[in-house]
Amino acid sequence: MPITLALQPIRQAGAAFVHRRPLLALLERYAEDHPGEVEVVGRVRELVESRGNCFERDCMPGHITASAWIVSHGHDRFLLTHHRKLDRWLQLGGHADGDPDVLAVALREAREESGMPDFEPLLTGGELIPFDLDVHEIPAWRDDPAHEHHDVRFLLRAAPGQPLVMSGESTDLRWFDRGAPGVEALLGEESLLRLYRKAHRLFANARASTQANT
Repeated sequence: MPITLALQPIRQAGAAFVHRRPLLALLERYAEDHPGEVEVVGRVRELVESRGNCFERDCMPGHITASAWIVSHGHDRFLLTHHRKLDRWLQLGGHADGDPDVLAVALREAREESGMPDFEPLLTGGELIPFDLDVHEIPAWRDDPAHEHHDVRFLLRAAPGQPLVMSGESTDLRWFDRGAPGVEALLGEESLLRLYRKAHRLFANARASTQANT
């Protein structure tokens, strides 16, 4: 259904703020569509409004990242990478590195980490909004202190017939069957489980709607 804007007006102005406006608009639309997630929207929005370098990885104690929940063309599988540094299964994504276009960042990371070039962003109500938001802590690593990733997540559908090519950041890259026994135990943490369950509901509802109209 159509999404209307609901949060308070953007407080800042000026040329230095222009590059942050598109993300703030996405956050407003997301908040309207997900009223139960006001807290996480507020945390991400506060970072974006208060830090001009929020898209840079040296913005501390946190910065914007983008990632993707990638599904197969038939929506029956999802793609995860086993992250070499963090030693756990994750959705594909990474740092913005100065790029304020978070969808472009999610697509770039999906292509780099999967080896697949062809993805289609899936829309909500005919409009592009994030599929999920998450703020999580990244542990200290070498010279990098512990910090937060304010992750903007999109739902991407991979075109069929594309081979996987694992990047050097991963120790494994694999499709998993949606609804398979033990899949929720594999995902483990709430951040991934929420992505999985949102996608599961979305496609189950779409299938039910299609069946009801046939």
